[in-house]
Order: sequence, then C-alpha cells, then structure tokens
Amino acid sequence: MTPLSDDAHIRLELAGISKAFPGCQANDNINLKVRAGEIHALLGENGAGKSTLMKIIYGLLHADKGVIRWEGDQITSPNPTAARKLGIAMIFQHFSLFESLSVAENIALAMDGSRPMAGLTKDIHAISKNYGLPLEPARSVFNLSVGERQRVEIVRCLLQKPRLLIMDEPTSVLTPQEIAALFETLRQLAKEGVSILYISHKLEEVRALCSTATILRAGKVSGVCDPTKESTLTLAEMMIGRALKPTKSAAKFMPGAVILQVQNLSHAAHAIGAPIKSTSLTVRAGEIVGIAGVAGNGQNTLMAALSGETLVENAENIKYLQQAIGHWPARKRRAMGLCYVPEERMGHGAVPEMTLIENTVLSGYLRQSLLKLFSLFLRLSRARKSAKKVMDDFHVVAQDSRVKAKSLSGGNLQKF
Repeated sequence: MTPLSDDAHIRLELAGISKAFPGCQANDNINLKVRAGEIHALLGENGAGKSTLMKIIYGLLHADKGVIRWEGDQITSPNPTAARKLGIAMIFQHFSLFESLSVAENIALAMDGSRPMAGLTKDIHAISKNYGLPLEPARSVFNLSVGERQRVEIVRCLLQKPRLLIMDEPTSVLTPQEIAALFETLRQLAKEGVSILYISHKLEEVRALCSTATILRAGKVSGVCDPTKESTLTLAEMMIGRALKPTKSAAKFMPGAVILQVQNLSHAAHAIGAPIKSTSLTVRAGEIVGIAGVAGNGQNTLMAALSGETLVENAENIKYLQQAIGHWPARKRRAMGLCYVPEERMGHGAVPEMTLIENTVLSGYLRQSLLKLFSLFLRLSRARKSAKKVMDDFHVVAQDSRVKAKSLSGGNLQKF
C-alpha cells in the first residue's frame, strides 16, 4: 500500500487535545492528522487513551483542552448527532443493536430524521450490494451471526454517507473469511475518499491494511509511522516503550489435580444466545484452558453456567474441587474461589455509579471478610485496603478507590 503524500488533503486535525478523569490523564496534548482516503491506525496498550480520544472526536466526551479542525475549520462536536452531520461515523467494539428488532428497524432507529421504511429497505439493499455486505433487512438481529451484526453497524453508518469512519477493534469477533471481506470493503471506501480511523491490537492486520499509524502510550503520542515499513515487533516496542526480549520455550508442563470438570452439560441459551449441548471439559491445577469459537456460539451460556449466574438441571454436570456445584449460587462459588471476569466490564463486571471500594465489596465481601462478624456492617478500612491492593497489583490508574467506576478509562476499568 502506498502511503499518502504529506500534502494530501487533511480531513481531521487534532491539536493539543487533553482529557483528564479523576486521577488519570487519559489524553495529554495529542496531535493527530487524518487525510482524505487514508486508513489510519491508532495503536496503544489498554488504557493508553485510544477510546477516550475517539469519543472526543465523535462528541461523546469533550476535551479539556485543545482544538479540533474538520476540513480546515475549527469545530466543536457537542454530541454524536452534531458529529454525524459533519460526516463522522463510529462503529463501537460492542454492537449497539436491539436483538428483538429487525435489521431495517435497527437501522431506522439510528437515522437522523424519519425515513419511510420501504425507501430505507431499498437503500439497505443498494448499500449492501455496492460494498459486498449482504444483509436481509427483514431478519431479526438475534438470528444473525456476529459477522452479520457488524455488517448492520457498517451499513447503518454508510447510509449516513460518512467522510470519516471510526472503527474500534472491528475484527475482534470475526472469522478470517469475514476479516478479509471487511478489509475489501474498507479499501473500497478509502478509494472513494472516505477516511478511516482504525483501532486494533492485531498488528499484522494494521500492517496489511493501514497506510499510517499513530501510537499512544500513557495518553501521549509516542510516535507516528508507516506500518507497512515496520515489523510487528517494532510496532509493539513503540506501544510499550521498551525492547521486547525473545520468549523462551516453556518447561515441560505437568498438570496437577483436576480443579474443574464439566461432563455432558446441556444448557438452554443464556438470555438471547446459543444453547450448549453435551459439553465436556477438564481444567487441572496450573492449566490455562482456552474456549475457542466465533462469538455467539454458546460461550456466554457456558460462562453463565460455570459462574452460577444460571443454575443447571443436574448438579453433577459441573464439579469444582470434586464437589457437584451445578445448583450452587454464584456467591457460594466465589466463596470457594471460583471467580469470573465477565465480557461486559460496565454493568456486568462493575456497577458504573458505585465507587471502586463498593464494587470490590459486591463480589469480595465473603472471601475477603469485608463484613463484621454476625452483622451486615462493612469493615470499611479493610474494604479500602482491598480495593487499593487491586489498583496497585494491576496498575489501575485512578485518583483513589473512592472514585466511581464509570470515571475510569476503559482499559483501567477492565484491569480493575
């Protein structure tokens, strides 16, 4: 891919953008230029400030300092509606679709202003055909694969005729075939002059797709490069700020005793999703066992059954430390040391309006003895220490443990 020349038309320019949350400087004096027809990668570790910056561009957050220029003119985007009117569209990592509604109904809800459904359906077909994004407008979203759901999000954006498309980890749940099809669509859009701002941790994809990469580290721009002229190693080193040492071959692993055993587990779908049928697996001490598969094929159902969020019909189907736990509630499983980090960090993994201390208490009050003996009174000092230990051990950047969970950046909340 040939990089765009320096004098190519600059569509979006950020100058000195800064944004702070309590105890965390998410963005610090960031400068960024995105040219017309450019696929521009934004790289960085979790908590580097990528998502915060994208939300500022899209109008979901407002910068504390700095200037945004669009087509050379200084602008403010007070909300996403104003950003869309300028030609800025964003596809989030987690899809914002109503499962029980059809494809066309979901798209209609996101359109600014009312449009006749017959005309909208015709437009969906036209966009789908033109960009190789096959969709059936009448299908319900809960019947779609994850790849098809992403197509709904993309078509919804393309119907608004964007000039800048922001994509946050768009390939994290796609198959290799779906990724290849997506890249063809993005290259076609770029040829038509659409600018694409692309967030990803998959460095080989960035090298294959993008002509420019801006790297963020600890909220600051640490470098700008042509990723086609870099290796995945040099890109990774720019992201973390140090040289990476070659990995050593692991010593031969000798698994220990069986910790968790699932035998012939069949379970109905958790919420709207796929059921699991005759599933078996064994996890031994010291083992890391992967659950592979495209999203939407029963992973959530399995995790709900293992964590105790849903109870299974036969308690013997799930054994933990040789005890049948299929009927145990989540609280009892946590007390025994079976813990669960859910996919959805906001709302499922943490209560956004509660402080970090309060969130620690919600899931740790038994194992960490955060309640006074024979009472419901909280051992506040112990709860504070417990929350602080999590922050220290996992390098969570926040003012202190008294801030609300929603005030943390996405990467820091995920670590917490």
